[in-house]
Amino acid sequence: MAVRRLSVAFALLCGLAASVAASSAEDRAIVMATTTATQESGLLDYLLPIFREKTGIEVTVIARRADEVLEGARRGEVDVVLMHARPQEEKFVADGFAVKRFDVMYNDYVLIGPKSDPASVKGKDIATALKAIEAKGVPFVTRGDRSGTHAAELALWIVAGIDIARTKGAWYREAKQDMASALDAARTANAYVLSDRGSWIAFRDRGDLDIVVEGDKRLLNQYGVMLVNPAKFPNVKKELGQDFVDWLISPDGQAAIAGYQVDGQQLFFPNADKSGG
Repeated sequence: MAVRRLSVAFALLCGLAASVAASSAEDRAIVMATTTATQESGLLDYLLPIFREKTGIEVTVIARRADEVLEGARRGEVDVVLMHARPQEEKFVADGFAVKRFDVMYNDYVLIGPKSDPASVKGKDIATALKAIEAKGVPFVTRGDRSGTHAAELALWIVAGIDIARTKGAWYREAKQDMASALDAARTANAYVLSDRGSWIAFRDRGDLDIVVEGDKRLLNQYGVMLVNPAKFPNVKKELGQDFVDWLISPDGQAAIAGYQVDGQQLFFPNADKSGG
């Protein structure tokens, strides 16, 4: 009987220890909302294990469109936000939903199109290219999903002097899906599409597609990171979330970002602004 009581006590002790360990692991975890490009590019699969090894902090990722990222963050559902839609990010901070915004890294957008280049835009600036596509009614695939890339594309139509909502026709096709799906739709339709470079490099089934416009300074794609405001949402894990932000903009985090490559190509270029903005 005494042996049995000892066995029961030992089992209870083990269960308690496991419960404490699970609780401790949960306490060392944060939730980060990010746009789909960082996830699809494979960057986070590379970065987060490095961060976990250094700090013991587990990061759960929720990858959504830019508008959905901010909607969830405005409800206090996440601890940290990493995205590439600067005007929306700055408004998020101005509205008191984040403490500060920090530049983290950049890549750029590229205009992808058929190698035959039916709109004759190769090598031209982005505004001229979009004008030619619209004038000739050549197929163009838009994300059409209120993502950061979709917002950037709409801004570029304005730069080109085109009211795309008024002038779009059957040639302007909405994917309403993620970047990989939009690229696949462009491949199928032999169409043009705007993509962030990271997603393009990670995209494998390119068919007849290639980069036709790149290097225009208006194609810069800047990423920022923000801690959701714990004064507004007490459930935000302030210390752990700030640890992640601090690491991402530190020399170690910036070196890790620079070290991520696909097929020998660097996808993101660190440029942390540690003063916040």
